[in-house]
Amino acid sequence: MPENSTEVTAAGIARLAGVGRAAVSNWRRRHADFPKPVGGTETSPSFALSEVEQWLRDQGKLAEVPLRERVWQQLAGHPAGAVPALVHTGCALLLLRTAPSTWPEITAVSDEGMAGVLSLAVDKVLTTRFGPAAEAGRAVHAPSPAELLPSVPLLRAAAELAAGTGVQETFEFLLGRQLDANPRQYTLTPPGLAELMAALVETGERPARTVLDPAAGTGALLRAVGRPAALYAQENDPDLAALTALRLALHTDTGCALAARTGDTLRADAFPQLAADAVLCHPPFNERNWGHDELAYDPRWEYGFPARTESELAWVQHALAHLREGGTAVLLMPPAAASRRSGRRIRADLLRRGALRAVIALPAGAAPPYGIPLHLWVLRKPGSGLHPSPELLLVDTAEPAESPSAGPAPAAPVGGRDRLDWQAVHGAVLDAWKSFEDAGHPAAARPGAGRAVPVIELLDDDVDLAPARHLPPPAAAGGPAELIRVRERLTETLGLTGTLTPSAVTPSEPAHWPLTTVGELARAGALQLRTGGSGTGPGPVLTEHDVLGSTAPSGSLPVDGPAEEPVLVEPGDVVVPVLGGGSVARVVDDATAGAALGRNLQLLRPDPTAIDPWFLAGFLRGTANNRQASSYASTATRLDARRLQLPRLPLAEQQRYGQRFRALAEFEDALRLTGRLGGQLVQGMYDGLTDGTVAPG
Repeated sequence: MPENSTEVTAAGIARLAGVGRAAVSNWRRRHADFPKPVGGTETSPSFALSEVEQWLRDQGKLAEVPLRERVWQQLAGHPAGAVPALVHTGCALLLLRTAPSTWPEITAVSDEGMAGVLSLAVDKVLTTRFGPAAEAGRAVHAPSPAELLPSVPLLRAAAELAAGTGVQETFEFLLGRQLDANPRQYTLTPPGLAELMAALVETGERPARTVLDPAAGTGALLRAVGRPAALYAQENDPDLAALTALRLALHTDTGCALAARTGDTLRADAFPQLAADAVLCHPPFNERNWGHDELAYDPRWEYGFPARTESELAWVQHALAHLREGGTAVLLMPPAAASRRSGRRIRADLLRRGALRAVIALPAGAAPPYGIPLHLWVLRKPGSGLHPSPELLLVDTAEPAESPSAGPAPAAPVGGRDRLDWQAVHGAVLDAWKSFEDAGHPAAARPGAGRAVPVIELLDDDVDLAPARHLPPPAAAGGPAELIRVRERLTETLGLTGTLTPSAVTPSEPAHWPLTTVGELARAGALQLRTGGSGTGPGPVLTEHDVLGSTAPSGSLPVDGPAEEPVLVEPGDVVVPVLGGGSVARVVDDATAGAALGRNLQLLRPDPTAIDPWFLAGFLRGTANNRQASSYASTATRLDARRLQLPRLPLAEQQRYGQRFRALAEFEDALRLTGRLGGQLVQGMYDGLTDGTVAPG
């Protein structure tokens, strides 16, 4: 194997071949000529990418590796690691964007020569964009020729990919893959949340021209700002700071000044003299080691010295210290920061001086940790010509909307970001905020949703600012009229459930059909297998939650990133979840058709002349079938759809079974709807009786 050749793991091989990891393990056991490991560990070996590609082609399992996959595999298998390789790639792409005419000359020499010339060219571009290399804490520096040499094949391939998809799109694709491959290493700010936070600082008479993010992370917040004149970023993790600097440089034009620094923001502020128009921040939560002991006399604590357990209030005051008079800051906060007793004096002073303008409760699933509803705090720097506001705006978007036809919306699961309706959240928050800002007086109270609360009402012993504690309660389940409609719908559904109840079973002897597998059917062309989770665009997404709950597509695709075609479902497709165990299969109908296939879902598209879709879905749901096709890890069960079995039956016999399976699915849907409506009616009656809107008899 050539020195420094790209390596790939079993997961990477599975991605190249479009199979599950179990298939790769089987190939290793069954084929003596399968490439031998060249690195990694005994439990997680790595293989030479070139040898793997050749073996897959020889076996007819790979026609050609797409360029984007080749670039990713080269990056992921880089001998120095994926992050340094991604930094090198970002530097090369920035050069390609800034001075595209120089690239042919740089690449027209040997790899050694290219590394030397490229290092000098990159240093010039980085100096122009971020200032001199000697600048204290500059986040990204030009790699040396020796560091660049192993990356030259990767950089040539990345430039080729950028020629087709775009420079920014190429970097976003590679960065997105790195973030997805290491979910526990990074705390992400979802695009929908970043756009909302940026929109909150961009409202008002003066647009946010200079914006600071003191805990920049992956740069999502600064990237969401519309047309800034200058962006300032600080991040403690050097690798992440370099990636963020390059991401922002590729996203903005040269007219936007950029300053990206590495360092501990609270202990070593990189911009001590900066007074920005706006501050956006997603700070780390619940940190004890934030500098409490050494920062006791820091001038930033204008509203009180934060307790050791109140690191978030230290970030709040850091943000205020970096605003011009009248400037706006938006911070993502844990809900406990609004009510912990240890922070009540600082909260009280923020209110008295008019620095805290709004507290907004978000739905669970808006950002990690996904299981709890986080808050947004909107702050404004007090000034000599500004009078403290006598009210605080409180908004609660945490409660899901309810529908009389579908019953109460299910609670968002952990990782339920796929089903969050960001458009509705944006509308509710921005409408309330603009009304509050423009009117100059308390906005009209909306039951259960938003209200401008007089500050004097909040300055009690607790200074509890949790929105739900101060908002007028919503009418019980939409009010008595809505309860009447829910009861009528429930009565109708109960009648339908009785009609759909399966008839008495007819016992028979166990069948001994000849069996085939989904994998064999796919190889024979009787069905297609597709995996979800990719693509960008405006369309809806059929999520794992939707399949499990038999609900309409509720997710959304990212609107930015590389142009990648999503897998769109068609009528007659059968969709199965691949994680979590349990026998679930959903046949796509006309109402669901056109949605994109979400993560952790696999699509089986049968040839209708060979396989009836309801027959396919019914047999896939068999408990024994799922058990033999599943693999078990310490924390999850994974279904390998290729191992699921079907009996070999004539199409007419399949259709007879399919009709029965379809009737069972309709009965199951009716039972599910009955449960939802019943739960909504019961809770609505409890709420109505306890708030007096429903009489007891």
